[in-house]
Amino acid sequence: MEEKWLTWAKQIQAIAQAGLEYSKDKYDKERFQALRDLSCEIMSEYTEVSYDKVKNLFCNESGYQTPKVDVRAAVFKDDKILLVRESIDGKWALPGGWAEYNLSVKENAAKECMEEAGAKVTPIKLISVLNRSWHVNDNYPYGVYKIFVLCELQDIEFKENIETLECGFFELDKLPPLSTERNTEKQVEMCFRANIERNNETIFD
Repeated sequence: MEEKWLTWAKQIQAIAQAGLEYSKDKYDKERFQALRDLSCEIMSEYTEVSYDKVKNLFCNESGYQTPKVDVRAAVFKDDKILLVRESIDGKWALPGGWAEYNLSVKENAAKECMEEAGAKVTPIKLISVLNRSWHVNDNYPYGVYKIFVLCELQDIEFKENIETLECGFFELDKLPPLSTERNTEKQVEMCFRANIERNNETIFD
């Protein structure tokens, strides 16, 4: 579970963002802006990240605040799972990323596989919908729903791109260093189980 101070900072930010969107009185807007600034100060103080960087990351949206959506594809070949090596940290993850607003979950999963691994896939099952903060404790400022989708591999030909350095298929007991902010070992294990037990119900928090 995430730190209490982070939960409170997120709550303050969400209340402030909604207040700025829906309040009509200019003085109320000033008060909500002060609350939003306070949430930035809390984040900056406890994470040692500059105030300006926190503000750009944490308070760059308007309207009612909702979770971001991260879609990850679980693709198997010969009982091994497809992982891509991220260019940002050099570690490995399931193909995936932020959902495009105009694409379905299936379309997002297929798109990420093609872009990051050169893999043509057919999404076949929703494995899980997870609250990121319940599974990764890294003081992340956003609320995120992580969606894992089981996909059938049709073809694959890795192509050089700006997001990933390479791709490969791995056995569960021989996983490379994982980019845990994108997926944990337990989440990869969950995908292996879903591939074996395809009649299982979708997991959700």
